Amino acid sequence: MRAAARLGPQRACDTAEHAWSADPYADALRAGRGPLFLRRADGWLLPLDVERWCAEPDEADLDVLRRCEGTVLDVGCGPGRMVAALGSRGHRALGIDVSEAAVAHTVGRGGQALLRSVFDPLPGTGRWGTALLVDGNIGIGGDPVALLRRLASLLTPDGLLIAEAVPHPEVDERALVQVTDLHGTPGAPFPWARLGAPALLRHAKTAGWRAAGQWSTSGRTFMTLRPKHPAHRRGV
Repeated sequence: MRAAARLGPQRACDTAEHAWSADPYADALRAGRGPLFLRRADGWLLPLDVERWCAEPDEADLDVLRRCEGTVLDVGCGPGRMVAALGSRGHRALGIDVSEAAVAHTVGRGGQALLRSVFDPLPGTGRWGTALLVDGNIGIGGDPVALLRRLASLLTPDGLLIAEAVPHPEVDERALVQVTDLHGTPGAPFPWARLGAPALLRHAKTAGWRAAGQWSTSGRTFMTLRPKHPAHRRGV
């Protein structure tokens, strides 16, 4: 399912913006709980961990926070637990999200956030020390290489990307999905991706990154990446 390749990363994110800004995602964030899912065309449901996103950082999150360097851009910040925690630890941090409810929730927790796609013009381009791509957000746009190239352009030449992989190493999937709860009508379909660690590393190398570390905590798998060459910062 190569919908993202047909649409292009910005068009794909524009489509996703409408889905994430509408119910039932906004309702779930306001309530602080699900159930909420990404629904694939074949009916398969991926549970979304709204309760964890709305809670304080857990042990796996704290491992991520300890590794952050300098200023931090949280891509797809959701309700802002990581942005708020970074601020309390002395980092200048900014969350971006295409959901108005997510941005409002982040600001309500004392964090800074903008209603933006990662493919929109962003402040601090080329000067961020760390970018976060956690909670499944490697899926944004349904084109991991385009997303990873865009992130390289946002960081300093020796910047750090912390990306979360799905815990199943064999996964390398791109599909059209819809946000849905158990009772409502699914929203508009948009491209999404899911990557295990081997696929994430493979796509990262294509996009100009090198692996700097990998670890697992509480059943979640993370990878640290750095640009292979400064020239890759200008890719999209």
